[in-house]
Amino acid sequence: MRQHDDRAHAPTGLRTSPTGRVPQWVLDESVGRTSPAEAWRAWTPAQPPVRRTRKRRTWTGIGGALVVVAIVASAAVAVELLPGLEATATDRTAPTAGIEAAGGPLGTPLAPPPDGGTHQFAQLQDDGVTPIAYDPCRPVHYVVRPDNEPVGGDLLITDAVAQISAITGLQFVDDGATDEPPSDQRVPFQPERYGDRWAPVLVTWDTVAEQPDLAAEVAGLAGSLAVSSGEGPGVYVTGLVELDAAQFTEILSRPGGQAVARAIVLHEFAHLVGLDHVDDPTQLMYPTTSAVLDFAAGDLTGLSRLGAGGCVPAV
Repeated sequence: MRQHDDRAHAPTGLRTSPTGRVPQWVLDESVGRTSPAEAWRAWTPAQPPVRRTRKRRTWTGIGGALVVVAIVASAAVAVELLPGLEATATDRTAPTAGIEAAGGPLGTPLAPPPDGGTHQFAQLQDDGVTPIAYDPCRPVHYVVRPDNEPVGGDLLITDAVAQISAITGLQFVDDGATDEPPSDQRVPFQPERYGDRWAPVLVTWDTVAEQPDLAAEVAGLAGSLAVSSGEGPGVYVTGLVELDAAQFTEILSRPGGQAVARAIVLHEFAHLVGLDHVDDPTQLMYPTTSAVLDFAAGDLTGLSRLGAGGCVPAV
C-alpha cells in the first residue's frame, strides 16, 4: 500500500474531484502559486511509518495438505492451516500440481547493486531468512478488469509488469480482460472461470464503494497468496492489485502526473511479488516518500532475491 493525500485545509468554493477532494493545482491557483514541473504526491500519513498489523483478507477454499497464508496490504502475515479436505474429480480445491512447470527458471534476475540497500520481504520461509516468492519456473498469469480504468491506465500496468519482469526474471503472461470483481474472499482456484490452474493475478481499478480501504490517503493495495504442499516451501500462486480509479484519474490530469502514477503502480506490483515497506526514505518501497519515482538500490536488491526462488512443482 502506498499512501496518497492531496487534501489541505482548503478554502470553500473551490473545484473538487469526483471523490470530493480538492486537487493540488486548484489549491495552487487559489493562492497564485504555479505547480512544479513534476508534481508529486504529498504523502502525509496519519501516524509515523510503522509495520502495520491490519489483516487485509483471508482467502478460503484450499484443502488437502496446503497451508494458506493470508494476503496482506503491507506487512502483517496471518497463517491458517485449513482442515484437510478430500479432493475428488468433481470437488477439487486446488489445481493439478505442477501446471506449466518447467525444469528450470524461465528467466534470470538482474544482478543486485554491489552495495545492496534497504529492503524487506512481506513473508519468509520457515528459516526466517529466505523470502516467499513466485515460482520462477512457471509463468505468472494476470488478468485486468478494465472497469473504471483511467485513460492511460493500461500502459501503467504494462510498464509495471515489464519492469518487474526485467528485474526479477519472472515471466508474466497477460491473459487479457476479465469481468471478475475484486473480493476480500477471492477463491484462488476457479476452474469454471480459469480452468485447471491457480487463478491468475487480478488487477482492478476500484471505486471506494468497492474497496473501502482505498480511503483518501490510499491509492493502491496489493499482495499475494502463498501455499505449500506438505513440508515443502511456501510459494506465491496468485494475488491482487487494487488501484483507486478516481485518484489515478486525478493524478494523471496534473503536470508530471504520469511519473507519479507510474511510481505508485510500480510500488504496488513490488508488493505483489513480495516486497514490504521499508523505513528508508531513499527507496520506492518507503510508504510516505514524495521524492522517489523509480526503484532504488534496496528495492532492486530485494526484487532480485525474489526472482531467485526455487522451483516448486508440487503445488
